[in-house]
Amino acid sequence: MELIDQHTKKIMQGCKVRALAAGLRFEEESLEYIVTNRDVLELTPKVMIPTLYDYWVHDVEVLKEKGRYELYPSNPYETVINTRPAISYYNDNNPDWMNVMIFYHVLGHIDFFQNNLYFRHTWDYDFTGRALSDKRLIAALRSEKGRWVDYIIEFTRGIDNLVGYHHELSQLDRPPIINGSKRLNYFFDVFLQDVRKVRVSEYIKEIERYNSCIRNEGRRGMKTFFAEVAKTHPEFDTLFKKSLKEKKNTKPDLIQYLSENSDFLNKEKNSWMKSVMEVVRNTSVFFQPQIRTKIMNEGWASYWHEKLFLQDDRIRGHEVDFARTHAGVTSLPRVGLNPYALGMRVFYFIEDLGNKGKYATRFRKLLDADQRERFDTHAAKGQEFIFKVRASLCDFTFISTFVDQDFVNHNKLFVAGKRLNRDRMVWEFYVKSRKAEDYRQMLLNGLYHPPHITIDGKKRDGNVLYLVHHFEGKPLVKDFVANTLLGIEFLWGGTVKLETSEVIATQGAVSQQEEPGPADIRWERVVYTMKDRKLAREVIDG
Repeated sequence: MELIDQHTKKIMQGCKVRALAAGLRFEEESLEYIVTNRDVLELTPKVMIPTLYDYWVHDVEVLKEKGRYELYPSNPYETVINTRPAISYYNDNNPDWMNVMIFYHVLGHIDFFQNNLYFRHTWDYDFTGRALSDKRLIAALRSEKGRWVDYIIEFTRGIDNLVGYHHELSQLDRPPIINGSKRLNYFFDVFLQDVRKVRVSEYIKEIERYNSCIRNEGRRGMKTFFAEVAKTHPEFDTLFKKSLKEKKNTKPDLIQYLSENSDFLNKEKNSWMKSVMEVVRNTSVFFQPQIRTKIMNEGWASYWHEKLFLQDDRIRGHEVDFARTHAGVTSLPRVGLNPYALGMRVFYFIEDLGNKGKYATRFRKLLDADQRERFDTHAAKGQEFIFKVRASLCDFTFISTFVDQDFVNHNKLFVAGKRLNRDRMVWEFYVKSRKAEDYRQMLLNGLYHPPHITIDGKKRDGNVLYLVHHFEGKPLVKDFVANTLLGIEFLWGGTVKLETSEVIATQGAVSQQEEPGPADIRWERVVYTMKDRKLAREVIDG
């Protein structure tokens, strides 16, 4: 692995100039490395951060990827990391014309990292330096504590899968609590959501207005923003002052709660374990925005690499090569999900909405499909619109807002079903639904969504930790319950109970023409108890 040469660096600088002229915004300082395919295999299990702490799972993943590569050789084009400065890796097999396309794709990612609301807590965070410090800490503890360090990492990573960090990220997505930011946090996190109960669209408009004030007026932007709030919501200041007098209601996640309340962890001889837990937790928090914006992020990068590449005079003669490579990356499958393809098409769809003024009230009232297709006010606001969307949304709001019937119809999308062909004894796919609500729900079901698990202090009995799974229609994976609770029991130092919902189902009949019929589903509430490394299960209601 080595830094790119001056020739390739010059190509990259040319791409930066063109990207900035097109409206992208990013720090110009960056690091680019040329890597071999085998370098990528070594780095990928560590989330492409060379300084990330060592862990045995990484070694297993490396061996797995090496085996897969021997069977199915591949040439990954690039990987970019959200650090300061941004780090990107490029395959040493890439020709110059391909590097132009890839550089534009990477710059799209960097623009997204540095301007999307959900990455706000990472903008001024030196994760590479932090990771190096964590790596040294873990190495030092291993030399002293041996294999117990890996046990704590294992237990914490198991708990980490149960942590959504919703409260944490809601705080991190706001500016630091200085110079009036307490007021800002109250406005977005409490006043708009809990007091006014505004719709998502109105909430997003307020975020955009705040960003615009700060961008255009700098330090005076905060004052301008709240001057308008006072006009629109005269009751805000009174409610905010009242909130300052109230006791702060903290909602620690499970890892935090164990660190703060476990008698076992707070013993002097075990306090080092909390340092290891914090390393795992901080790493997860840093990467949460990337998990929650995968479709938007890849779609935004694909949109810009296509648009800017075709305008670049340096690649004349390679348009066909580009078309072949681009199609392989952004083709829209009929079954399954390609985040590059879906995200890019949604951004093109949004751009079209803005250019044709299709957010006007009179457009929304149109029911005729032909009239909706022909509607055009020549507003020419498409570019402005997509930049606002890029700045303010995550995958959930992105899909929920813009994957509508017009989008589904335009892209000829559908939900695929599966049925048994008894004549040939094979499973066949078929078009199950072309409705936007069905396609949208399929996409939302596929998004990362950790289970919502909280600590119930009222049901805590002595040294028994009581966890409640707030059921949202998806049961926990039973295979993971035992090992996860075993880890929690160790870190807690006592008995652990987990209340959750499990399904009792009677499968419907299977016909030759259709897929298996809908199941007759009934749910029951159960409690798992881990005591002395033994798991017990009890039904508490049907």
